[in-house]
Amino acid sequence: MRAPITLDLHITNFSYPGVSDDRLFDHVAEMAKTAEDNGFSSISVMDHLHQIPPIGPQELNMLEGTMALAGIAARTSKASLGLLVGGVTYRNAALLAKMTTTLDVISGGRAVLGIGAAWFEAEHDAYGFRFPPLKERFERLEDALRIARAMFTEERATVEGTHHSVHGALNNPRPLRGDIPILIGGSGERKTLRFVAQYADACNLFGTSSACSTCSACSTATARTSGAFRRRSRARG
Repeated sequence: MRAPITLDLHITNFSYPGVSDDRLFDHVAEMAKTAEDNGFSSISVMDHLHQIPPIGPQELNMLEGTMALAGIAARTSKASLGLLVGGVTYRNAALLAKMTTTLDVISGGRAVLGIGAAWFEAEHDAYGFRFPPLKERFERLEDALRIARAMFTEERATVEGTHHSVHGALNNPRPLRGDIPILIGGSGERKTLRFVAQYADACNLFGTSSACSTCSACSTATARTSGAFRRRSRARG
């Protein structure tokens, strides 16, 4: 199942001149509907609890991502909807799969699970989330990917992970398309691209200009990943 994203409106800011808090969501929904009406294939939002640098000071408005997407789902009809991307440290893996499935049902089959290993340590400290070392965050990401796919596609999901497990987990109602596309966000060629090839349907990659000096290695890995996408798509019909 390929992620149905060709042109995405990524909403990173929820503070608008002249828009009061009681009109904030209406304004966001109008933006999303206008984008959809003008050919945007998807709407995405960040997964943060306050604003991040360099977009703006942390005191600016920030809507919780999954709740914002559920509201946008009720005001749109065609665009795919997802976090770009969700931090694996913020939610129990099975709960995230259930929340994404609920968004899929609310939206009529338009949800995309966007997920990554999380990066904003100061935000974790501010809101009481543990910020594990990078190795553990990637282990938790792999657990979440395995659990999500199982809960999206199996009647009762059982997955033994390193940090998270499920045993006969139900996920009813089911995803309306029989599965939900998974998009992984990150910047590392060794772990991120391997996870994309093994577990996901799309990726959102980023990095510094100096990191682009390794583009030849990334291109080789991406070519392998693209081949994996084609094989997965054929296998899933």
